[in-house]
Amino acid sequence: MKGTGLVFGLISAVLSVLGRPSNGLKTLHLGSCVITTNLQEIQNGFSQIRDSVPSEKCCLLHHLLSLYLGRVFKNYQTSDHHTLRMISSLANSFLIIKKDLRICHAHGTCQCEEEATEKYSRILSHLEELEPRAAIVKALGELDILLRWMEESE
Repeated sequence: MKGTGLVFGLISAVLSVLGRPSNGLKTLHLGSCVITTNLQEIQNGFSQIRDSVPSEKCCLLHHLLSLYLGRVFKNYQTSDHHTLRMISSLANSFLIIKKDLRICHAHGTCQCEEEATEKYSRILSHLEELEPRAAIVKALGELDILLRWMEESE
């Protein structure tokens, strides 16, 4: 009997805590399923993640632009003057973006966290395993992926 009173007291305490509106818990009626969850806590966590993701993308983009400017565009060789002009045009566009990213970095809105740096290190390591010419061709071949990723960041 003593144990039953303890269990009943524990259940009552839990129910009284769950029933308080001030603790952020909400009851969701999902068809015949009813659950109680702290939506405010979930929203706060999501906000922190959402805020850190643009910062990570900013940092990774800064690294990738440096890679393309310093290793890919700079070292690409061809006798086709039209292609060289297009590479130069791309490089100029990347320089403008990189300049804007530097401004963001100076204002503290583009900080490099460990995850973005690790992602870039893996990309760089993979390219360094290739011969220089093959790495340049691979990077140019994957430029559409970078551009699509940038476009999705609108």
